[in-house]
Amino acid sequence: MKTLEDVSAFLKKVGTYYLGTVDEDGRPRVRPFGTVDIFEGRLQIQTGKKKAVSRQIHANPWIEICAFDGSQWLRISAQAVENDKREARKRMLDAYPSLRAMYDEDDGNTEIFALVEGEATFSSFTAPSEVVRL
Repeated sequence: MKTLEDVSAFLKKVGTYYLGTVDEDGRPRVRPFGTVDIFEGRLQIQTGKKKAVSRQIHANPWIEICAFDGSQWLRISAQAVENDKREARKRMLDAYPSLRAMYDEDDGNTEIFALVEGEATFSSFTAPSEVVRL
């Protein structure tokens, strides 16, 4: 049975996953992302408050993530809820030190979203799907 740790490990293994949101005109927007952490029992991602993706998530918190490792894919559907704790921002940036060229936990721009009220589904063509509740 897959766990939240398996979800995080899969996203870290693939390196790049794709995050879907809805823009201000109701159109889908998908872009590559690469940050993931488990903090306080929640899967979390990071972006900048100045980016359109941040505005889109605040306007409509339902997001989807999709990643593929060559034989298995992961689809996450959840609400992204801002986690404004400094510790969460620092932890994420410490895990991804290359981001420190653009972000700092105290810059007022770094933003962490916890993924809640959703599920992560592991799928492949050769095995039954496995679902992890978020």
